[in-house]
Amino acid sequence: MNIHEYQAKALLRSYGTALPQGGVAFTVEEARSVAQTLKGPWVLKAQVHAGGRGKAGGVKMAKSLEDVMTFASQLLGMTLVTPQTGDAGKVVQKIYIEEATSFSQEFYLSLLVDRKTSRLTFLASAEGGMDIEELAHSHPDKIIRTTLDPVVGFSAFQGRKLAYGLGLEGSQVSSFVRFAKSLYEAFIALDATLIEINPLVLTEEGKLMALDAKMSFDENALHRHPTIEGLRDLNEEDPSEYQASQHEISYIRLHGNIGCLVNGAGLAMATMDLLKLYGGAPANFLDVGGGAPQERVTEAFKIILSDVDVKGILVNIFGGIMRCDVIAEGIVAAVKEIGLSLPLVVRLKGTYSEEGKEIFRKSGLPIIAEESFASAAQRIVKEVGV
Repeated sequence: MNIHEYQAKALLRSYGTALPQGGVAFTVEEARSVAQTLKGPWVLKAQVHAGGRGKAGGVKMAKSLEDVMTFASQLLGMTLVTPQTGDAGKVVQKIYIEEATSFSQEFYLSLLVDRKTSRLTFLASAEGGMDIEELAHSHPDKIIRTTLDPVVGFSAFQGRKLAYGLGLEGSQVSSFVRFAKSLYEAFIALDATLIEINPLVLTEEGKLMALDAKMSFDENALHRHPTIEGLRDLNEEDPSEYQASQHEISYIRLHGNIGCLVNGAGLAMATMDLLKLYGGAPANFLDVGGGAPQERVTEAFKIILSDVDVKGILVNIFGGIMRCDVIAEGIVAAVKEIGLSLPLVVRLKGTYSEEGKEIFRKSGLPIIAEESFASAAQRIVKEVGV
């Protein structure tokens, strides 16, 4: 789960992270009121769940209260298009007003879960800023990496190593160690999966300060953090993905036209790969889980069909814990309830698969049953006419 910059900064401030003063506004008048409580000049930032806001015109520098109101009126309601939003962009519904900070140098710093080592890892670079993604791609040698031991946690010597790598010296080093420690403590306490500071700046007074902050959280741990879950902004999430999460369905919308309903994440990935192999384009990743009841299967169909780009559906079920006859009953119920008019290809294998196929035969519905994984993928590609 992602949160907005202003929310991330509020959380990090409570752990001692050095940040400029700021406040959030939902209207032009609120923007003026917030600015009046802060020292000018001010920076106004569009609050959307996407990076690249500066290049897209979502960050403005205001030197007067009149500028604040002018820029607030421009930002609020605008559709911000960045490389991370896609062509549709995101509508700006709130802005963050912050005291402008003069700085002599900017850095990049993040703490994340490294999937290769299964450990928390700090990434840092002396070349922070808007083009950090390009830097990581073209000059990976300029990214400093420090992996943390899960038993020991963060140690001061690791902070010093990063600080020296960034070219910091004297009191700046101890300041950086404190800053990095605050990120680590917040990460562990809040079950985060990412904290990204870009840029981390060295002010003209020689202090380290976070000018931007991004945080993501492990959704499986949100039951331990109701306050964090309360920060969720549904306007920034795909409605179908949120609806799926409410029914214990793992769903991610893609850009193809063949809807996929599968049990098991590995099989779902393999199904998408096979569709691509035969020239198809999967419209989604969808895993109904190992023991999905009929109601969840019906809900999965509704979620798939909420995507107007879907032109056909492939159901690929391996019955281990999952009983194929239960899945078959759910499919039949869903088709009858929704009135499905798109091609539907189903492949059932495993526990009670023959009983499931018999349910299809007796239903009288135009459900195309295939015996093999490959033939099912080929058939739906043919039916959709990709």
